[in-house]
Amino acid sequence: MDAAVSAPARRVAVIAHRKKSIGGGLNELRKLIADEGFDDPIWHEVSKSRKARKRARRTLKDGVDLVLVWGGDGMVQRCVDGLAGSDAAVAIIPAGTANQLAGNLGIPTDLPEAVRIAFHGSHRRLDLGKLNGEHFAVMAGAGFDAQMVDDADHGLKDRVGRLAYVLTGLRHVRDEPVSTKIRVDGRKWFHGPATCVLFGNVGTITGGIRAFDDARPDDGYLDIGVVTAEGALQWGRTLGRAATGRSERSPFIEMTQGRTFDIKFAEPIAYELDGGERGSSKRLKAAIVPAALIFCVPEE
Repeated sequence: MDAAVSAPARRVAVIAHRKKSIGGGLNELRKLIADEGFDDPIWHEVSKSRKARKRARRTLKDGVDLVLVWGGDGMVQRCVDGLAGSDAAVAIIPAGTANQLAGNLGIPTDLPEAVRIAFHGSHRRLDLGKLNGEHFAVMAGAGFDAQMVDDADHGLKDRVGRLAYVLTGLRHVRDEPVSTKIRVDGRKWFHGPATCVLFGNVGTITGGIRAFDDARPDDGYLDIGVVTAEGALQWGRTLGRAATGRSERSPFIEMTQGRTFDIKFAEPIAYELDGGERGSSKRLKAAIVPAALIFCVPEE
């Protein structure tokens, strides 16, 4: 979908994770917004990303048409879940450890430039994925991926950054596969043992891995990949293929695209959305939500 030139914002809000930082911090953000003519934006700070969804919904009641989200992918996910289906535009200020959505959209980790894009960039209406009733913008996963994310979230990301995903991933390469059944758009697609199921709305996902080479966030489809790798050797080959070539060429990966998905596991499996763990489930229901939300992006 082509990007449109952004209209001037009438009412601006900020939803910020106060424990995250970029550039000169939130004080610099206030100054940059004031320089754009908004001296008193609606301002919400949260200590945990899970508190952001309610604040995002509140901004819609306040009639906001531009929401600056300060944080990483987890923070952005909570906000887009609250804003999905609205006409508000989301501007990402990538202050988190993982900023994969910002990276996929070409938004730099430079505070003045990110704010400039928020007010003067283009607008793109993009798809969102939806898993078990919750929207996501980058990816969702179950099995190996979710276990890796869960372990990294226990303070390790704050200490070592993206290296956390590598370290925690090594702990789970010997996890046993689980019998899995998957229907895509109502048709049987996969039945067998799997160690990981991934959904991708964009190409580059958690940890900077280029997992879905053909994924686009505005094509009306959600990409799905199933990994059957077991043990360190097979996982090494699988991740190596993802890092150096096209993921679907790995003998341990099966991939396709679709609009609706029904996944059943033989036992409860941990799952995550955009780097945030969500517990365990024996069933996942996913779908693409086309053109669900407007994002501020660099000018074409």
